[in-house]
Amino acid sequence: MTLCSRRFRMSCSFAASPLARREFLNPVCGSSRFISPGRIYQPGSKCEISRRAFVFRGIVASGASVIGSSLVTEPSQGMERLPFKPEGYNFWTWRGHKIHYVVQGEGSPVVLIHGFGASAFHWRYNIPELAKRYKVYAVDLLGFGWSEKAIIEYDAMVWKDQIVDFLKEIVKEPAVLVGNSLGGFAALVAAVGLPDQVTGVALLNSAGQFGDGRKGSNQSEESTLQKVFLKPLKEIFQRIVLGFLFWQAKQPARIVSVLKSVYINSSNVDDYLVESITRPAADPNAAEVYYRLMTRFMLNQSKYTLDSVLSKLSCPLLLLWGDLDPWVGSAKATRIKEFYPNTTLVNFQAGHCPHDEVPELVNKALMDWLSTVKPQASLQVL
Repeated sequence: MTLCSRRFRMSCSFAASPLARREFLNPVCGSSRFISPGRIYQPGSKCEISRRAFVFRGIVASGASVIGSSLVTEPSQGMERLPFKPEGYNFWTWRGHKIHYVVQGEGSPVVLIHGFGASAFHWRYNIPELAKRYKVYAVDLLGFGWSEKAIIEYDAMVWKDQIVDFLKEIVKEPAVLVGNSLGGFAALVAAVGLPDQVTGVALLNSAGQFGDGRKGSNQSEESTLQKVFLKPLKEIFQRIVLGFLFWQAKQPARIVSVLKSVYINSSNVDDYLVESITRPAADPNAAEVYYRLMTRFMLNQSKYTLDSVLSKLSCPLLLLWGDLDPWVGSAKATRIKEFYPNTTLVNFQAGHCPHDEVPELVNKALMDWLSTVKPQASLQVL
């Protein structure tokens, strides 16, 4: 998510440039053949991947067994929606910082984790439906949404620690983690960090990249010239450019434009969604948090790879993938499934945020899968 880019964005990864999205969201590209939305690939099938740029259609795995009929992508007319509360819902103090979350329903816990630039309100159509059968939590990651815009050094492990402690202190029993984009990667690392309390993980067009074995691990030391002169100049330039881009990216008209570029069906791009993005951007520290995320987090992700995290995962994995996502190609889901066999893949004709674009279909697929996840005995949290 780098500096100057004509298509600088602020939607589900609402504030990231194309180059940075390629680095962090890492659309693994592959051979693409059209499939109907909602077809489900069960664990154990094999797929063949070839590298191409930005796949916009779904992939049919070679030899995969297809289960279920096609699902129709209709607008979310008449669906129950989480009421928008400008003041937020519930707050929890974590490491001295205020964290916002929503909780509804009763039953086995399901924790929803939003993407970059979004909030718990991005699950507006999912929370009421899931809450009919489960106890649903939707949490705002530190630095986003209604959570505090803390001035810290942001790192993927900060959100991992936040989710792990949220499970221990608020949820207090085994749960399924569900994450979109950046929230997907946070869900994965949290599941690895607290395996006994995570019974399953569902990813919707998740962030994260596979490691590149061709890259060497040795990096040359910075010269005195770089340390004394070039780095300060670079930071000044970054602050000027990113300050302008942050101002531009939080304008409602710009947000609508970006959302419509990643929602294939833009029926749900409405005032509710736009306000849920613009309101947190008005927080006093929002610009500084944005700068830190762009310069110190999004551009330094090579040490956190999907293969390293998936190799430690021990629970069932569900992929709910918008095949028409211009940021994260559907071949990435296929590669995840190949790497981690205990995976179920459901494809939709949708963009980067299928849970909000086609919530009826996502809710159904998610609830069908949740019914197959075996709950674990509750843990005693000290």
